[in-house]
Parts: sequence; structure tokens; C-alpha cells
Amino acid sequence: MASEGILLGMGNPLLDISAVVDEPFLEKYDIKLNNAILAEEKHVPMYDELAAKDNVEYIAGGATQNSIRVAQWMLQTPGATSFIGCIGKDKYGEEMTKNSKLAGLNVHYYEDETAATGTCAVCVVGGERSLIANLAAANCYKSEHLQKPENWALGNHFFCDLYSCSFPLYGDFFG
Repeated sequence: MASEGILLGMGNPLLDISAVVDEPFLEKYDIKLNNAILAEEKHVPMYDELAAKDNVEYIAGGATQNSIRVAQWMLQTPGATSFIGCIGKDKYGEEMTKNSKLAGLNVHYYEDETAATGTCAVCVVGGERSLIANLAAANCYKSEHLQKPENWALGNHFFCDLYSCSFPLYGDFFG
């Protein structure tokens, strides 16, 4: 039986905003079917347009957080997994927090006051999908957040100390 706090993940959290779209939507934002790219300025309005669709789904994503969610699902013990990363102080950050907690994760997000929460548009057409990632706040993590006693303690009693992507190499992680 799994116990609380056995796995900690640290990475770039992205709120997946997933919806079925049509070819004209892809053309409007210059998106190729079955592709994965980083967002450009021309893609920014797309996230709110996707969020307004009736068939929209929100998923707390990003490579590390996806792995932690799968581990949480497998362990079936609320709070068995924790995740640390940076989100914005906005509606998408609230949605990310809600979805992560519903999945049973113990999240300790650093909330950036100036950057928007990182998002990933998941545009589905006929079973194929295109991913457009806007990293935004995901790249703004500050090492001071990890140094807070409540966050640092997460790594002190975990069986597996850290599953991490390369995000600490970016931004202000090392000062």
C-alpha cells in the first residue's frame, strides 16, 4: 500500500487546453496537423478561443506533471505524489491547481505575479492532434520557492527524491 509523499516531481507545468477544432481553425493560426511547436505571438489569442469552445477539456500537463499524474493514478493514494513548478496568478493557474488537486496531487506551485500560466493548445482534428506550447510562467521558477521549508521538506521524506525535466537549466533557478 502506497503512503503519502513517496514521489516528487519538479518541472514545467502547462495547462493543456484541448478541444476538437476544424481545418479553418488550424489555418487561422497557421498550425500544421499532427505537429508540436512552441507558440509564437500569433498563437496567443488561440488559447482563449479554445477555452470558449463547448467541448474544451483542461488537463494539468507538462512532461513531468503528466508523469506524476500517472504515478498518482497508479498509486491510488491521495497525496502520494507532489509536484513543484511555476504558474501564473490567473484563471489558467486556478484551473491547473483545481485539476491537479482533483487528480490527487499535492501541488506546491510558485505563482508568478507577472507571467501568464503556461498553456498547451491541443487542437484535435479527426483523431489527429497538434500541440502548441506557450511556456510563459513555466520558465519563471525561482529557487527561493524551493528553499522555503515547506517545499524543501517535500524532498526530505520521499522515497524517490526527484523526477525532473531540464527546466532548472532555464530561467532563474540557479540564481
